[in-house]
Amino acid sequence: MCERISNSVRSRALAAGAAFLGLVMAVLFMALPAGASLGGDTASIEADQIHMQGTRTMRAGQNFTVHEIQGAAGTVVREYVSASGTVFALVWHGPWPPDLRQLLGSYSDQYVQAVKAQSGTRMGRRPLIVEQSGLVVHSGGHPRAFGGVAYIPGKMPQGVRAEDIR
Repeated sequence: MCERISNSVRSRALAAGAAFLGLVMAVLFMALPAGASLGGDTASIEADQIHMQGTRTMRAGQNFTVHEIQGAAGTVVREYVSASGTVFALVWHGPWPPDLRQLLGSYSDQYVQAVKAQSGTRMGRRPLIVEQSGLVVHSGGHPRAFGGVAYIPGKMPQGVRAEDIR
């Protein structure tokens, strides 16, 4: 009986902690300046490079170009740009999470709302998964090992699949 009560208290504490974490993340996102990367153009990539204090390399693919920014703090962000010049996807990995408000640009409010909606259901250290018709974000990790992907399904070039975004 005591073990069942202890597990119940522990579960409620974890749920409350996850809700608090979601709220803190939402407040932090609202306090940061927004750029215009996801859904933006190549000028937004330059703004991200400056914001990350990083170096940028490019490589051309068949239907898109990948701009890779190596940030000063060690985080790497790859921005996928369609032939029409639109950033349709992002991938990141590194010791620190990137400034998602900067990288998601005009999609950051949609992301924050999705995080708020999930904050009551998330428990523990599970990855954050947002899958909506206009925005997909998978993010997770722990200190010194964060990673994620974000893309706009409707702006992906013909023939490009979500699996191609790495």
